[in-house]
Amino acid sequence: ADKQLKENGVDADTRFVQAGVGSLAGAVVGYFAHKYKENPPVMVAAKQVLPTAYRSAVQADGNLVNVTGDLQTIMAGLACGEGNTIGWTSEEHVTVFGPAQNWMSAKATRIYANPLENDPHIISGESGSVPLGLAYTALHDEDAKDLKEALKLDENSNILVISTEGDTDPVRYREIVWDGLYGTTESLSK
Repeated sequence: ADKQLKENGVDADTRFVQAGVGSLAGAVVGYFAHKYKENPPVMVAAKQVLPTAYRSAVQADGNLVNVTGDLQTIMAGLACGEGNTIGWTSEEHVTVFGPAQNWMSAKATRIYANPLENDPHIISGESGSVPLGLAYTALHDEDAKDLKEALKLDENSNILVISTEGDTDPVRYREIVWDGLYGTTESLSK
């Protein structure tokens, strides 16, 4: 993605990635933190509120917090109760751990499936969609104004959103895209 941005003469100042056990987020965050040491980009990790990386980030003491029980989410790839200790070491380079809500994921899945103008049609599963859902929420949800300000997002921002999965659950995908599962009126305040 970094190479493609450079080849197209674009640079993303803010990068959104999902974080399950922390391996993917750790690799992405670590890569950009290492490559751009002098001027690191804003890094946003979308996490389920219950799983380990989010609770560990909230705890803010550098230790992983494991969780147990039923992690009720449509994002199976992010329903992680035990984190990757190696991936967690790059958490210090994450600017914001944002909440990955079911409705954010569903909205982004629909956005990918129904693009505007010349944007490509993308089939993205629930876990892969949530970074776009968090970015969209930060940009458009009045209740997320503080997040937008913290990330310094505006009409001039260049944003890289990473989706790592396609239609991994065809039934759930149709429930979201065709049937409107987790409707479009949700916001951070609801």
